[in-house]
Amino acid sequence: MIRVAVDAMGGDNAPQEIVRGAVAAAAAGDELEVILVGRPDEIQRELSTISPTTAAGRLKTEPAGEVIGPDEPPVQAVRRKKDASINVGTQLIKEGLADAFVSAGSTGAFMASALLTVGRIKGVERPALGTVVNTIDGQGTVLLDMGANVDCTPQNLLTYAIMGSIYAERVLRRERPRVGLINVGVEETKGSSLTKEAFARLKTAPVNFVGNVEAREVLDGRVDVLVCDGFVGNVIIKTAEGVAQGLMGMIKEEITRSRLTTLAAALLKPAFSRVKKRLDYAEYGGAPFLGVKGVFIKCHGSSGARAIENGVRVAAEFVRTGALAEMERAMAAWGQAGDA
Repeated sequence: MIRVAVDAMGGDNAPQEIVRGAVAAAAAGDELEVILVGRPDEIQRELSTISPTTAAGRLKTEPAGEVIGPDEPPVQAVRRKKDASINVGTQLIKEGLADAFVSAGSTGAFMASALLTVGRIKGVERPALGTVVNTIDGQGTVLLDMGANVDCTPQNLLTYAIMGSIYAERVLRRERPRVGLINVGVEETKGSSLTKEAFARLKTAPVNFVGNVEAREVLDGRVDVLVCDGFVGNVIIKTAEGVAQGLMGMIKEEITRSRLTTLAAALLKPAFSRVKKRLDYAEYGGAPFLGVKGVFIKCHGSSGARAIENGVRVAAEFVRTGALAEMERAMAAWGQAGDA
């Protein structure tokens, strides 16, 4: 049985959507136990509004009386609010009472709690927050770092490539994942001192490195893992989200300009729905926090039930495939090779 703790109090739609998503995930997985972390009375109130399901026996509640808000200083809040749902969930990981933890709460607090409670994988100086970027071919690409570290070293990017490759291979089931380095040109000599040095290191790393990738190639699906510092990664993610929202808005505006185009749109509605689903972050199940000694999945702050359900699914797959242990072995082996 895989035990996934869920922060019932984290996110814009907590606890309603969080609880519903957790229940749906528990109902869909026979070998899954979901632990709802938060205020018991609020959790039970939401559970009482949901029709009884076969998941009832696979749902548990872990009390947590406090909540860390999105505007609170992350490290100070984590240290001050010991009974916050994020801290309680992380403690379950440390004590071996849960195999994974999913939260849509404060990103900073989520990362701070994980680092302060369970620590880093040996050989990882700075853990990274990854995400699956929607691509034109529908497969998605793992991008890291997406914002945990705005300033990185070449060694940081190397560790991101190793961990991202293992995640893509184990969790996303990609054979020999292709790893690319985001840069301003495809030539080895292009870029900043950071990307040039990272390129040199990646050429000898234990990954399938395919070279530099320009920003215009990010969405075409030619690589399985994209590596960059957190500043660049965050800009790429937010730009992609803005373009997707803007494009869908433009299409909606154009097809409602006349009666004829509105009628034509009715015929194309199934196609539009499929495109919208491919662009929806909720389908990818959250962002893995890679480099810490535990399975942590960060969902979008505005996640609804579907996103939480997929976040739990991804967390369970992360555990099931043994990807974390493989990352620990890979980093240990690479560290020994570097010391030789």
